[in-house]
Amino acid sequence: MSTASRPNVIVFFTDQQRHDTTGVHGCPLGLTPNFDRLARAGTHVAQSFTCQPVCGPARSCLQTGMYANQTGVWRNGIRPHAHLPTLAHYFNDAGYHTGYIGKWHLMPHEFAGPVPREAQGGYRTWLGANLLEFVSDAYDTRLWDNDGNEHRLPGYRVDAQTDAAIRFVDDRTKAKENFFLFLSFLEPHHQNHRDDYPGPTGYEERYAGAWLPPDLQSLGGTAPQHWPGYCGMVKRLDEALGRLLDALKSLGQLDNTIVLFTCDHGNHFKTRNGEYKRSCHDASLRVPTAFSGPGFNGGGALRQLVSLVDLPPTLLDAAGIAVPAHMAGRSILPLLGGRPSPDWPEEIFAQISESQTGRCVRTHRWKYSVRAPGEDAEGKPVSLASSEVYVDDFLYDLLADPWELNNLIGYPTHRAVVDKMRERLVRRMTAVGEAAPRFIDAPARPPFQQKVSADEISQ
Repeated sequence: MSTASRPNVIVFFTDQQRHDTTGVHGCPLGLTPNFDRLARAGTHVAQSFTCQPVCGPARSCLQTGMYANQTGVWRNGIRPHAHLPTLAHYFNDAGYHTGYIGKWHLMPHEFAGPVPREAQGGYRTWLGANLLEFVSDAYDTRLWDNDGNEHRLPGYRVDAQTDAAIRFVDDRTKAKENFFLFLSFLEPHHQNHRDDYPGPTGYEERYAGAWLPPDLQSLGGTAPQHWPGYCGMVKRLDEALGRLLDALKSLGQLDNTIVLFTCDHGNHFKTRNGEYKRSCHDASLRVPTAFSGPGFNGGGALRQLVSLVDLPPTLLDAAGIAVPAHMAGRSILPLLGGRPSPDWPEEIFAQISESQTGRCVRTHRWKYSVRAPGEDAEGKPVSLASSEVYVDDFLYDLLADPWELNNLIGYPTHRAVVDKMRERLVRRMTAVGEAAPRFIDAPARPPFQQKVSADEISQ
């Protein structure tokens, strides 16, 4: 495919956004009309999951198409292996002008603001910050360019970054260059130094007392305090998406631009542990994802389970760029339009770090998660790149319990399900270079009335 005939590509990347903030996932608050329209007209990846619900590791996976153990970024504050090419390198080689705007979070934490040129992932145009949550605030946006010069951008942070993105698209259009833009927002991630969710002025009031997802209704956490601001941030992000799509339309680029909307992980609002993600529950794992543009319009809603590592090969494939064999994911293009794909994985695999050392697999029906036993010197769950031993943590029947409120681990009625899910887990771990671990069974619990048929075990 020649450069002239290739589509432009924009990744609209949010941070810590739950999938159920969107209308297509049942949210009744009207937060995301632009995303919903994009998903319905394009391709809705309705079952989309991160492979590592922590900021830095997830970003390393999306930049490389590999799992966190393969990138070396198993926790925050680590730079990916220097030899690994990013999406920018592939698009650069294909003749694109690549640009990055926003949060990076792929350097040690002593680099809070400017990122050294050699660590900017190969992007030709750069306007970013390593730890945007520490060097900016809702109305104080500070980003650094290729050469480390600071730029203070006016407006609410989402709007400031969107303005920069529109300028980038306009410049590339005037230069008649194909472009690949990675637009990485902080929102709706919390503002760390205050531990709050600062929506735009006037937006938080709109959602005081608003509908809550059932897991947050049941488990509490910080949602009563933070949900209104969080919703305001999601609403402004969706308005920014609409502005960007409008800019593409006005510049004559909409029909020739692939737009991917996705996120690094979700948010459980301190219901599953002492912070907001770093959990293998769907509140942390499941994210909103949709594509629009050439090759994706009219693609429908995909039923298959799709991982974050599947998105990089999908973008390359859609742009006519060869997908490298070392990528762990695969392109979703063969799934579009409801086409059958019998060899597509029946489960997604996720790794977990920092709050614990864990692994999980999820099918449409079952979720099985394990964690490394023991505590560190401070009495916290052990945090390692991997473990030789894992103990059963939880098992959920997602058909009966989609909000993961009833842990079935240890029940003899579900022993066969655990055995099957362990097989899946070991197969996925070893496929990405991890050693097959030893497992410790959860303590047995008294049986109850539920039963699992032979057919249900493999669902």
